[in-house]
Amino acid sequence: MSAIKDSKDVLRQGAVRTIERRAFLKQGLSLGALTLLTGCDVTDQDSVQTALNAISRWNDRVQATLFSNRLVPTYPESAAVKDFRSNQYYGEDAVPKIEGSSFKLGLSGLIDNRKPWTLPELYALPQTSQVTRHVCVEGWSMIGKWTGVPFRTFLERIGADLSAKYVGFECADGYYSSIDMASALHPQTLLTFKISDEILAPKYGYPLKLRVPTKLGFKNPKWITAMYVTNRFSGGFWEDRGYNWFSGI
Repeated sequence: MSAIKDSKDVLRQGAVRTIERRAFLKQGLSLGALTLLTGCDVTDQDSVQTALNAISRWNDRVQATLFSNRLVPTYPESAAVKDFRSNQYYGEDAVPKIEGSSFKLGLSGLIDNRKPWTLPELYALPQTSQVTRHVCVEGWSMIGKWTGVPFRTFLERIGADLSAKYVGFECADGYYSSIDMASALHPQTLLTFKISDEILAPKYGYPLKLRVPTKLGFKNPKWITAMYVTNRFSGGFWEDRGYNWFSGI
């Protein structure tokens, strides 16, 4: 538990540093547009933040309207990177160490069967593999091979309300995120157990990582310990700090 607590603290500290580093770029791109589109006083921080939030939510709605079930490109297995980059805001020695034998995935919200799932139960579900490109908001990308259960299959198995708006995730390191139901039901969205045909190493999100190849990397939560289905917008760790919530690619 102490390792998980330490990683949560480091994550929050890293988040502050990263946001400060990117603040200038974000503001430089946004302030002129804010003045033009909203007429707000850019010296009034509350007005600026309110306008930024409004524009971001408008952008979410536009992306959701344009979203379709089209498949993202797939690649031959030979293109998959074996030593995939591990990306988090703390060192690998601080990633959560989860005991698989006692792990249970918690379920809540608009779900008929909220019984927690053990790893053997999850592994027994029908699995598929995909070789797709992971695109990070920081500007890098890598092609990897992931294996897991189609997320739609899992949602149907637990009796999730597929007409609900959102699916949210809670992670062992304090990270949290949510996605729209349309993206959750996309045929390439996977609840993954493996990368490069090997069970996820701790640095890759063991025991569970959501793979959403239609979205930027920070919308692919790792170390998932709980999930819920809801009609209430629930944001996310980075999204609540200014990142675009939909973040489709």
